[in-house]
Amino acid sequence: MGRFAIILPAAGKSTRFRDKEKKPFALLDGRPVWLRTAELFVSRDEVAQCLLVIDPEDEEMVLRKFGPNLAFLNISLVHGGRERFESVANALKKLKAEVDYVAIHDAVRPCVAPEQIDAVFQKAEKTGAAILAVPLVDSLKRGSSNEPVIVEQSLPRDRLWLAQTPQVFKKDLLIKAFEKIPASATDDSQVVEAAGIQVSVVLGATTNIKITTKNDLFLADAILKSRPKPKPNLPAHPFAEDMFR
Repeated sequence: MGRFAIILPAAGKSTRFRDKEKKPFALLDGRPVWLRTAELFVSRDEVAQCLLVIDPEDEEMVLRKFGPNLAFLNISLVHGGRERFESVANALKKLKAEVDYVAIHDAVRPCVAPEQIDAVFQKAEKTGAAILAVPLVDSLKRGSSNEPVIVEQSLPRDRLWLAQTPQVFKKDLLIKAFEKIPASATDDSQVVEAAGIQVSVVLGATTNIKITTKNDLFLADAILKSRPKPKPNLPAHPFAEDMFR
């Protein structure tokens, strides 16, 4: 198996979260969301590097609160940009030479299952580009641009998927795509698609939620508690229990 780098974007403003803590640093069952997410990857044998992308304004706080975690898990910080595209582009500049594949995973998706990571990693090794996604099940309506909003069109949902993360790509392919495509993409796969590269879809799970609002924390907590407790390969850091419990 190739060597993987993990990029965890966590530089967003969290405007919809409405809390004093930004989403990645909020506590989920007593421990920060970003840390729960990172631990899903750092203990994997094929992972050679992990990068946490943060707002430069948060760096002092992150080092003060989570410095021991970062050091113990060998996670490097990267300054994010104004948009996700810039944040990921900054992280790509920090990749180790030994890395073959890059997995980009939202720092606020702590519920992705190990078997889903296995599947998307394996597919990316076969095809060069793969993402997790789930089929769209809700009805889609196009609304009018004026108030009051009315339904203008019902859209077919056949063959429509909701993209998730991880989104995994061969390193050289991803770097070239980011060099070619303007910084307008909202999704990492969109950058690769725009470069003319086919992206494989791997069936994900609806439990792989992205924490956007405070209510999502309760849902994520329920999802994690419903799963059998795995024996951890390593602690968060030598004093993890004292810090977070």
